[in-house]
Amino acid sequence: MMLYIGVTGNLAGRVRQHKERVVEGYTKKYHVTKLVYFEEYQYVYDAIVREKQLKGWLRSKKDALVTSMNPKWRDLSDEWY
Repeated sequence: MMLYIGVTGNLAGRVRQHKERVVEGYTKKYHVTKLVYFEEYQYVYDAIVREKQLKGWLRSKKDALVTSMNPKWRDLSDEWY
């Protein structure tokens, strides 16, 4: 499973775009459509700092973070639509 890390001001809308594969790039190429983890921030600057931090982590550390909050890696956006 491929992971994608990004920042958005509209999570539900962005997830929908990925699920409908209307966004060219990484998520469309690798069929990344499942939301398994997210964090919310009041300020976009803080979100960008965290995004960069997570992108610098090893895959094993990212996996551990997701598993700690979502052990079954279920799609957290399933109930949104």
